[in-house]
Amino acid sequence: MEWILGLVAGLIGGNLAGARNGLGVAGNSAVGAVGGGITGAIIQAVTSGGLDFGQILAQVAGGGVVGAVLTALVAMVTHKSQRPPGTAH
Repeated sequence: MEWILGLVAGLIGGNLAGARNGLGVAGNSAVGAVGGGITGAIIQAVTSGGLDFGQILAQVAGGGVVGAVLTALVAMVTHKSQRPPGTAH
């Protein structure tokens, strides 16, 4: 159940990372939530579980960062693949 914190943090991180050149609100939210949810599940599996302050901090920080990074990477790949062939960058 603690992985939900990571999911929500990833959703927020995804929208923050994709605010300028992202995938739109729905895309940023979806990719961020996936990254945060997976991270939250991993953190929950590795730790003993429970909701102490360290666990909450790990879920929120880990989910937010991974959600933001994953959103930025997906947006970069998506925007790069939409460029016409032969253009610079």
